[in-house]
Amino acid sequence: MNAVMLERVVAVIGAIVVAATAGVALKNDWRTPGLENNVFKGMLGLLALGAVLAFFAAIGVLGKA
Repeated sequence: MNAVMLERVVAVIGAIVVAATAGVALKNDWRTPGLENNVFKGMLGLLALGAVLAFFAAIGVLGKA
């Protein structure tokens, strides 16, 4: 296994873990009221979106030039 393949495998695993954690935290915090909680939900949503984009980049769908 070369370094590029190892880097992609670690990136895929990390993206899956981060997206799952953000999704679970977002699900658990969805019905909480208040401005601070709404900001937190927005941040979790962006974190999940970033993890999905990192997953697609790791499997080679995004970032090809």
